[in-house]
Amino acid sequence: MRAVVQRSLGEPDVLEVVDTPRPKPRTNEVLVRVKAASVNPTDWKHRENGGFLGEPPFVLGWDLSGVVEEVGIGVARFRPGDEVFGMLSYPFGHGAHADYVAAPASWFAPKPESLDHVQAAALPLVSLTAWQALVEYADVQPGQRVLVHAAAGGVGHVAVQIAKARGAYVIGTASAAKHDFLRELGADEVVDYRDRDVEEIAHDVDAVLDTLGGDTSTRSLHTLRPGGIVVSLLPVGSGDFYREADELGVRAVRMLVDSSRHELLSITDLVEQGALRATIAEVFGLDQAAEAHRRGETGRTTGKLVLTTD
Repeated sequence: MRAVVQRSLGEPDVLEVVDTPRPKPRTNEVLVRVKAASVNPTDWKHRENGGFLGEPPFVLGWDLSGVVEEVGIGVARFRPGDEVFGMLSYPFGHGAHADYVAAPASWFAPKPESLDHVQAAALPLVSLTAWQALVEYADVQPGQRVLVHAAAGGVGHVAVQIAKARGAYVIGTASAAKHDFLRELGADEVVDYRDRDVEEIAHDVDAVLDTLGGDTSTRSLHTLRPGGIVVSLLPVGSGDFYREADELGVRAVRMLVDSSRHELLSITDLVEQGALRATIAEVFGLDQAAEAHRRGETGRTTGKLVLTTD
């Protein structure tokens, strides 16, 4: 089978498509023939600096959509031929940028019937991230005010839709050129982060989703009402984030996304209700992985980048 392998850290050119042995599913695992797989910011960050994975060689990619090819001993949930989507365990379950993946059946759910494989592959990592941030940690309720940073990005544009589906009033930050896109997704208010500091505009916010890091998390604390929460997707950072939250009487959380079949089923419900779709920025073949990374690193894409194996 083909896989996008890198043997060293560096620029996109370190990625190469090579032939590797096809994996065999172990007990409670399924072998999935990958039809499409997402490319996310975490991919190019790991490609460049190793991140959680350390030194190569490795195959990147965490979320995918495909067809069950074979089931391991003990798998009762799926049969060969079933269409599935899911996210390999983050960060050490990587390897979706390949023709086949063997992984625990519990990491997958039936592919939403209304989506093709490209659309389905674009959802798991970003939708699970947004769901866990807004539902599990922030417990967003109808009528609450939610601020989403980088709202036109992969996680951001899905978070806007999930927050709206929860009945929230949504404020999104993005460059002015992306404001119409966010309004189409349902954002109630949009802010050009290059024009004014968001804490000067957003007030009495119940929940903030910070996808940016740096000092954004700490500054966002000042947009909150008492008891509000900032959920940062950057798992490490300054301790000032927690100290300042305590002083202000608000909550601060740093998180990493987890694989969850149960939450994938909740996401599927939103998809089938017409409340959630991933916007596809561009689709590349598996042998164009380096170009997909280069495109993503421009920071100018709206929505998701996807690789296909056909």
